[in-house]
Amino acid sequence: MIYVMNKAKLLILISTLFTMIYVGHAMAGEVKEGVLSPGDALKIFIYGHPDLTTESKVSETGYITFPLLGEILVDGLTPSAAERKIAKLLESRDILRKPQVNIVTSSLQSQMVSVLGNVRNQGRYPIEGKRSLTDILAMAGGVLPDGGELVTLIRSDGNRFIKEVIDVIEMTRSGDLSRNLNVRSEDLIFVERAPKFYIYGEVQRAGAYRLERNMTVIQALSVGGGLTPRGTERGLRIQRRDAEGNLQILTVGSSDLVQPDDVIYIKESLF
Repeated sequence: MIYVMNKAKLLILISTLFTMIYVGHAMAGEVKEGVLSPGDALKIFIYGHPDLTTESKVSETGYITFPLLGEILVDGLTPSAAERKIAKLLESRDILRKPQVNIVTSSLQSQMVSVLGNVRNQGRYPIEGKRSLTDILAMAGGVLPDGGELVTLIRSDGNRFIKEVIDVIEMTRSGDLSRNLNVRSEDLIFVERAPKFYIYGEVQRAGAYRLERNMTVIQALSVGGGLTPRGTERGLRIQRRDAEGNLQILTVGSSDLVQPDDVIYIKESLF
């Protein structure tokens, strides 16, 4: 029982952390210039040279195309830094002397990411600059108590759809944020429902319960409040479906692991 309470507290802590991350980014955004990222639409002006006015969109690889200069990497740069970079290139290639470059970013409302599943607020959210997976989860209000540990991210690489599954709990415990991917426009984020198991028969509280990682049969019985005075651990049965969907009736021991959607049946003692 203590194990279950600790996991629940951990989920609440992570949900709160997501919200704190989001608020922190929002506060930082009030004083810090955002950075350019794939999908941003830019309008570039060169003072005194209207013929060089250019509209360009940052590609998936982070480049824009500018007349006479070709492709320029701007991903991760602020608009001001991108202005200086373009000006330096124009001058170093003897195209213009001391050019004055101005970049205007158009509305980024067209850059949206969809968040579905077990979050507090499902919907489509605008992304501006770089936003990580946890940033977007925070924007959606965090993961619900019934939400699982796995988050699925689906995106297109232009030719096909790619599916990434991120274990948020493991990422948080290990401190390895390499899996905290940056989201892109039109990404789909889905938070799985936490797996459950079912218990009935001679148990204090029959019903459906959250399946914790590496939960054993005896731990599952404790979640159900333990056996009734008439219950027995002898001859424990689990109903489980195999990979083909066929129902199996298995005899298990108290140390065996419970699997998602298992149905545990507690028999009545004959003595």
